[in-house]
Amino acid sequence: MISFVLGVEDLADTRFAVSPLHETLLSLRVVRDPGLCAVHLPWRRSVLGGLGTLDTGLLMSLVAQRRTIPDFLTPQPTTFAPAFEEQLAVVRRASPDRVRHDLVEAHAPDPLPAALHDAITGDDASVVVLRDGVCELLRRFWELAIEPLWPRMRLLLEADMTYRARQLALGGARLLFSGMHPNLRWHDGVLYIDKMISRHRVAAAGRGLLLLPSVFAHKPAPPVSPQEPPRLVYPSRGVATLWDTAPAAGPTALVSLLGAPRARLLGLLQEPLATVELARRLRVTPSAVSQHLRVLYATGLVTRARDGRQVLYRRSRLGDRLTNSTLGEAHENRTGGE
Repeated sequence: MISFVLGVEDLADTRFAVSPLHETLLSLRVVRDPGLCAVHLPWRRSVLGGLGTLDTGLLMSLVAQRRTIPDFLTPQPTTFAPAFEEQLAVVRRASPDRVRHDLVEAHAPDPLPAALHDAITGDDASVVVLRDGVCELLRRFWELAIEPLWPRMRLLLEADMTYRARQLALGGARLLFSGMHPNLRWHDGVLYIDKMISRHRVAAAGRGLLLLPSVFAHKPAPPVSPQEPPRLVYPSRGVATLWDTAPAAGPTALVSLLGAPRARLLGLLQEPLATVELARRLRVTPSAVSQHLRVLYATGLVTRARDGRQVLYRRSRLGDRLTNSTLGEAHENRTGGE
């Protein structure tokens, strides 16, 4: 078990961020172990064919047998949404001693794979060559496997953060952590992370807590070393819908009347949804969704209500009647009527 001791100031400094580099490293677990999370098998199949030009032996050696990842490869994001190259530049500055220490610590108690062992037992120059080679390999893997899908992933992660922020506002730390994962437990100012191989207690001591929702994390993942600032990667909500195709536009009559984008929106709004979540499901930008929602609201087809810091939209009675009537017409046309 790993635990974070959080004082009042640490809770006040609890914040969220998204990290493209973390996602890139965590996705290697899925490539290496397809049984880890079946929901990502479509993504895995789509990228495997393009890995032929990469040194997959070295790439896979970055994930230890116990699925830990060296801390120097996942630096603490200093902004809400750092760019991949910005984070990779931090990794490129890691000292040879730091690289040696973190590689050994992540793989312990297992021995290092040969691809890593030979390099870190040499002089500092050999470690620098390894570090820079790993950075270049990660950059190429990012461009192949993650970057084309990053806008979609980021929308999902931001939708999760919107939900978590609401939980924090409604019920404080207890409600925030209780719904994140069964392995998390909050009690008397301490966040307990169960079912961890390592066992240590970290006092935040004014450093706050950084929360990173993740597409590829299958359970909460703190840093390997207790010397790292308190940080928790946790599985994001909605991952099961990430690789689904966008919803169809709906019946022809509704599309002709409203246009395909607004017809899709109206179809989704049988339940209250925020703009960010709608954008994620439709795989478009939140600003594009906002433009269509303004039209639907102005014409009385949707209603809106503020819920904490977000605005939720839902079909109005008129929107329900319009949607249901076009669905009924479509069914009648398929069956030939009575």
